[in-house]
Amino acid sequence: MRFRTATTAFGMLLAMGLASCTTTSETKTAGNAPAKVETAEIFTDSYGKTTDSGYALPAIPINRVDKKFHRQVVNYETDRKRGTVIVDTKNRFLYYVLGNGKAMRYGIGVGKQGFAWKGEAYVAWKQEWPTWHPPAEMAERKPEVAKYVEKGMEPGITNPLGARAMYLFNDEGRDTMFRLHGTPEWSSIGTAASSGCIRLMNQDVIDLYNRVRPGKGTRVVVL
Repeated sequence: MRFRTATTAFGMLLAMGLASCTTTSETKTAGNAPAKVETAEIFTDSYGKTTDSGYALPAIPINRVDKKFHRQVVNYETDRKRGTVIVDTKNRFLYYVLGNGKAMRYGIGVGKQGFAWKGEAYVAWKQEWPTWHPPAEMAERKPEVAKYVEKGMEPGITNPLGARAMYLFNDEGRDTMFRLHGTPEWSSIGTAASSGCIRLMNQDVIDLYNRVRPGKGTRVVVL
């Protein structure tokens, strides 16, 4: 999916509602057998309605989303440094490395573009409430979005990019066309959607956005 971008100031950290518990679930890591993952904290109470930059985000019926895709702190052993983002497209998880064997895990939806690229990149910039410009090929399939190719769809709660977008470039400074972004389509989390890159529930992408600092020091690893 092709987007136009604009630089943005770093967002202020939002207060997060916590619903702490400890559970054990099973996940599969790339190339490995299933492994037990212990959840230290789960943030199921963080999906209520909220107002963000003047936009009224509706509550997500989180009880209808598989609990493994709820935002949670999990045990996660990696040699990657704190602040690294690891995207597991196969298992529909995004990890933000916290250090000390922990990571914040988010459920994701993966579109065609999400499977089209893998490797390492960095967050070149990020944007609050971005404007959406669909690619021309999408407009050919869906004539109703053709008007947005040039002028773009204004930010809002129905915008396909949701509340936040983060734009990934390779180390040569080229746009990978790979994005981490929000979505109003909460039911697409955990699925392979028809279009887009890596989508998170809006409440989750706001949380991730507030953690990520743009620049080559923030590595994004896409499995």
